[in-house]
Amino acid sequence: MPELRKDPVTGRWVIISTDRARRPSDFLREKVVPQGGFCPFCPGQEDRTPREIMAYRPNGGAPNTPGWTVRVVPNKFPALGIEGELARRGEGMFDKMNGIGAHEVIIESPDHMQSLATLPLKGVEDVLWAFRDRILDLKKDKRFRYILIFKNHGEPAGASLEHPHSQLIALPIVPSYVREEMDGAKAFYGQKERCIFCDIIRQELQSQVRVIEDSTDFLTVAPWAPRFPFETCILPKQHESAVENSPSGHYEGLARALKNVLGKLNQALESPAYNLVIHTSPVMESTNDYYHWHIELMPKLTKVAEFEWGTGFYINPTPPEEAAAFLRDAHVD
Repeated sequence: MPELRKDPVTGRWVIISTDRARRPSDFLREKVVPQGGFCPFCPGQEDRTPREIMAYRPNGGAPNTPGWTVRVVPNKFPALGIEGELARRGEGMFDKMNGIGAHEVIIESPDHMQSLATLPLKGVEDVLWAFRDRILDLKKDKRFRYILIFKNHGEPAGASLEHPHSQLIALPIVPSYVREEMDGAKAFYGQKERCIFCDIIRQELQSQVRVIEDSTDFLTVAPWAPRFPFETCILPKQHESAVENSPSGHYEGLARALKNVLGKLNQALESPAYNLVIHTSPVMESTNDYYHWHIELMPKLTKVAEFEWGTGFYINPTPPEEAAAFLRDAHVD
């Protein structure tokens, strides 16, 4: 029988459609395989991008030249502009402000044919350090309230270029979904004086049925009420409210957890397109006892359609317990 499950943090309901449960082989999808060809993100094409903001060059070298391992540039077609003032104002009962923000691209490797799943562990760790460095820098700008890191892998997930890259957008407001999580976590803490994410970690470790990988510092799980088949979540086992405040000694462990789960998704689902999002505390609330940063990974196996748009409910044809079992058993080299 189908189940309605409630997300314990946001209160969002999802339908787990067990009557039409689907295994990895049941999904029709386009395997993401890099094709190569001309690419503005490849070494030697640095003049084809806006001038770099930051780059890691182990052997030194001038900016905007080859020799980098990770490179950060402004998005050539930014969603928001960095220059100007917010100028919050109203138009009758409607609110508006100038479209101020930062939109950056983190080029994860000089190798066009790599991905986060196939990069060496040190390469994945360097990408995470680049995320941290950019967040810490942008937090100094008092106009920004939230800094979102996300990745679209593969054309079905929204990627317009196949070279491995992530994106960062600094916003003058806190996104509504993050605010829903914050409000739910704060309400739980107000009642129980415990972090709801820490409680989830304890319960998942006790039950084990949705655990995909348990390492020293991080837990990878299939959420209790996932919106999408094979949706996964990586959480620090120690309470941490903001990703940029994570201890430096945790970055190698996080890189390993991320690389491993992406490798498992590639093995179980034949290299699917996916979206990755880091949810962290807002700039003005980066240290707190009630919110817990985490990474959400969502393979693109189904499409959001009329029912989801009309109700806000998601229909997931793969129970998370089965998804976790498939991913646990997936072999990663």
